[in-house]
Amino acid sequence: MAGAGARERRGRRALKLIERLHRLEDITVSALLALMVVLPIAEIVARLAGSGIPGAVPFEQHLTLWVGFLGAAIAAREDRLLALATGKLMPEGPWRDAARIFTGFVGAAVSVLLCWASVELVLVDREAGADIAAGVPVWVGELVMPIAFGLLAVRLVIMVSEKWWGRAIAALGIVVAVVVGFRAESLADTSAVPGLVLLLVATLLGGPIYVALGGAALVLFLSDGIPIAAIPIETYRLAVSPTLAAIPLFTLTGFLLAEGRASERLLHVFRAVFGWMPGATAVVCAVTCAFFTVFTGGSGVTILALGGLLLQALLADRYRENFSLGLLTASGSLGLLLPPALPLILYGIVAEVSIEDLFIGGLLPGALLIGLVAAWGIREGLRSGASRTPFSGREALKAVWEGKWELLLPIVILVSIFGGYATLVESAAIAALYAFVVQCFVHRDLSLRDLVGVLQKCAVLVGGVLIILGVAMGLTSWLVDARIAAQLVELVQANVESKIVFLLCLNLFMLLVGCLMDIFSAIIIVVPLIAPVATEFGIDPVHLGIIFLANLEIGYLTPPVGVN
Repeated sequence: MAGAGARERRGRRALKLIERLHRLEDITVSALLALMVVLPIAEIVARLAGSGIPGAVPFEQHLTLWVGFLGAAIAAREDRLLALATGKLMPEGPWRDAARIFTGFVGAAVSVLLCWASVELVLVDREAGADIAAGVPVWVGELVMPIAFGLLAVRLVIMVSEKWWGRAIAALGIVVAVVVGFRAESLADTSAVPGLVLLLVATLLGGPIYVALGGAALVLFLSDGIPIAAIPIETYRLAVSPTLAAIPLFTLTGFLLAEGRASERLLHVFRAVFGWMPGATAVVCAVTCAFFTVFTGGSGVTILALGGLLLQALLADRYRENFSLGLLTASGSLGLLLPPALPLILYGIVAEVSIEDLFIGGLLPGALLIGLVAAWGIREGLRSGASRTPFSGREALKAVWEGKWELLLPIVILVSIFGGYATLVESAAIAALYAFVVQCFVHRDLSLRDLVGVLQKCAVLVGGVLIILGVAMGLTSWLVDARIAAQLVELVQANVESKIVFLLCLNLFMLLVGCLMDIFSAIIIVVPLIAPVATEFGIDPVHLGIIFLANLEIGYLTPPVGVN
């Protein structure tokens, strides 16, 4: 009995220690994300004072790397890494348990090899002795990559099962990865097919997307005899791009709006302004969802923030349930073509196209998509006889006054960017600070105590996306080295002569890609392949970008990924 009691006390102490470490992890990533907001604002102030902050830009870039990778580690801890929905189609039971153990085995193996590759990069850059700025070594900034990949491997093993033997089987993936790491040179000139098939099966069974893309890059590099450190090199290159930091900052803006009562105020504004129209509530849903998706960058956040509220509003106004669900599913993707939506920013980074030009190019197509969904809502309103709200100028002015701070946010962002007052990243920081002040101090919907939770949730989402982007850059590097894009250009030129036919085929291809891949991974992997082909046909890069993103936006609605 005494021995059992001692073991129980040791178990409780271990659990408390783990909880404290998790809390420290949450506070650390929240503090780093908050610092990402503060640093560009301080740079603006210092610049206005006639100086500047030495190293502000490179430090901001490396903070993005740390927030992304620590956020991914927390996402693994909470079992929230992005994965295909196909794994959930399998019914609960022994087969599903076996599938989870298998995906954990593969995920742990891939994560350890990526950790191994990241350690190699850190050691090389430590020898090189380069600095980020102000005497801070580059290798210190890179250190988060091996740490995060190591945590991911451990957590993927822990999450697969509550039984020790299930975790033990999954942990064998770590052993396999270590053996592969020591024998990497002997794998040169071997077939990549078995490894790619293994990754495909694990992905279809619900393995994380980053494991599929990072694992494919590892298999292909090992098969070609190329050092796997090339993968974290590409990850690092993406992370320190000048504009990537805008993605977590605009995402934070969306989270701050979603966690407060901004959705209720905006719904009130749009109902007061458009409530007299046929299908008014449906139109309001489309416009409100588009507004939120511009800042969240992902329809999942929009639907989670607004879905319950808007569904009840639609049902209360006598819209059919199936129509209401379909409308919200479609509306969750609206706004991804409007500035400053995150896919536009990422596309500009990858395709090396002016982000400001993409912002302008997306305005009309984005408005067209919103208008088409709104027209569909008007048709349903006329058919079902849904109720309307008589227009009242006094009520509309009151609603607009209550929601004025949220309505001013897009204007603040666009003026700061196009007026030349701030860079894209600085504008994103202004947006995040603006949303924080409005939600915490003007409307007081959020307390400072709530802020850590909001920052942590944002970091988890950002981490889940950025780790996919990072490993996908490694896969893209292999595709470029293998001249896949050049071969694709030759193939298309040999079989397609018309620019119009190419564009039609491109639309069909992108719809297929949207069915199978999330929008961020698709941008990283597919854009470098199709951009050279489009150039040969004389297609404007901004035009190509809007077509690309519009098709992927539709993919959010489509099985088997079907995020919405």
